[in-house]
Amino acid sequence: MNLASLDLNLLVALEALVEEENVGRAARRIGLSQPAMSHALNRLRGMIGDPIMVRVGGRMQLTVRGESLRYPVRDALERVRDLLIGDSFLPATSERTFRVMIADNASDLLLPALLSRLQREAPNVHLEVLPLRRVGHDAADLAHDVDIAVACVPDAFPGFYRQRLFTDRDACAVRRGHPIARRLADTERFLKAKHVAVTVPGLREDPIDTWLRQEGHKRNIALTVPHYIQALLVAARSDLIAVIPERLIHAYAANLKMRAIPVPMDVGSFDEYVLHPARAHADPGCIWLRGLFKDIGKLIERTPQKALPAA
Repeated sequence: MNLASLDLNLLVALEALVEEENVGRAARRIGLSQPAMSHALNRLRGMIGDPIMVRVGGRMQLTVRGESLRYPVRDALERVRDLLIGDSFLPATSERTFRVMIADNASDLLLPALLSRLQREAPNVHLEVLPLRRVGHDAADLAHDVDIAVACVPDAFPGFYRQRLFTDRDACAVRRGHPIARRLADTERFLKAKHVAVTVPGLREDPIDTWLRQEGHKRNIALTVPHYIQALLVAARSDLIAVIPERLIHAYAANLKMRAIPVPMDVGSFDEYVLHPARAHADPGCIWLRGLFKDIGKLIERTPQKALPAA
């Protein structure tokens, strides 16, 4: 292949095609018409010597060769983008998109303050917030997908740098006037009460239940949801009890007319971390964004976790 004749726009089209596996969506992704994208696909087929995508039933599917191009093309274009972007980053004029993976308990503490800072300092910067997922075997994929992650399980992100943001602990979220709130200080009554559990994607059970099982206990779970905010809203509108991070309860307690009361066992505390992949370590934009997260984490840390009243 004569590289002097290579059209870089074809690589951009190829990236969209192998990511979307659909000509129409790929065209919209990079601002082309569908006929123009079909023409680009035909040129790529001739250049690579492979169909890249074939129709299977009612949908398009990547060939083996097309699938093998997914990550090399993405990596090559990221290197080109990094080369052209250079080392400068000016928040006030940047129109960059940052991809952030964050759990909902931390997002509701961090995002309002972060958006306020962005509005003042970088009004054209865009955040794409992705749901938190366990890394496991796809650590390399995740390092390509996100610029920053926020999680309380840093060991689940192998190869990522980490810095502590703030400390939190679990508490019982109950609505004001809950009929047995005063009796939840008793471990047996706490376990027998009806609970809403939070099983986030990638986990088989709520971490609280994992801990209870290890301690030889089991609580009465009436409902399981995938997000902490859902659990909080359910507890605010029912007699179910949600054991969730205390700072999240305090953030919504006034508006939802809720109380945070102690778990009648020592569940300890946990730390939230900001994490980033090695590829973003020296990137000026990512350094700037991590600085904002750390500033907000310090503000949260300076907000004391109140000594919870006895139920």
